[in-house]
Amino acid sequence: MSVHIRDYPGIPLKDRDIGEGRVLTTEWHVKAQYAWDTGAALSRFFRALKEGKIYGRWCPGCDRIVVPPRMFCEWCFRPTVRWVEVCDTGRVNTFSVSYVNWDASRSAVPRVPAVIELDGASPGMGIMHLLGEVGDTLEEILRRVKVGMPVRAVWKPPAERQGAITDILYFAPCRDEGATEPGGCGCGGAVGADRAAPTTSGTDACGCGGGEG
Repeated sequence: MSVHIRDYPGIPLKDRDIGEGRVLTTEWHVKAQYAWDTGAALSRFFRALKEGKIYGRWCPGCDRIVVPPRMFCEWCFRPTVRWVEVCDTGRVNTFSVSYVNWDASRSAVPRVPAVIELDGASPGMGIMHLLGEVGDTLEEILRRVKVGMPVRAVWKPPAERQGAITDILYFAPCRDEGATEPGGCGCGGAVGADRAAPTTSGTDACGCGGGEG
């Protein structure tokens, strides 16, 4: 409904308002040094992303491949025992159209966060990321994006990857339905390891022979 609201009451707060003293502020310095350990599972997961690969873990108790990986199963509480590469293709499980930036300000161009069920992982297993190449207006997005739509990861160039989930720029729609059937990609998780984002408009970003959905 918010897309139909053109003007909101009040004045949004910007970083420059604080810097220029337009609002009342107080300042103090806190010594809050800490280190965050990603743990065994996510450490390997992030290292693999830098290589253009996605890893999950297999639970022998539930016979599930879970992504993102964890060292124990949240269903049966047994240890997961094996690393499994999954594909960088999948299907949209659910999605949203957001006009709100991280600082609660309005965005003129909407973003589309989505949960992607990855091929090679168990049903319901996936990651939350952004969809791209799906349009710049609500009408375009709702016309193109559907639950179950096949998508493929668009990666940063290898030299720019840092071992973070943002090494995947976004997931783009793919017209080749067969390319995203479970096991149909034949990649074992390595398909597209060296594929980067398109540098020119109209480039086939997913490498599947499709294009914008």
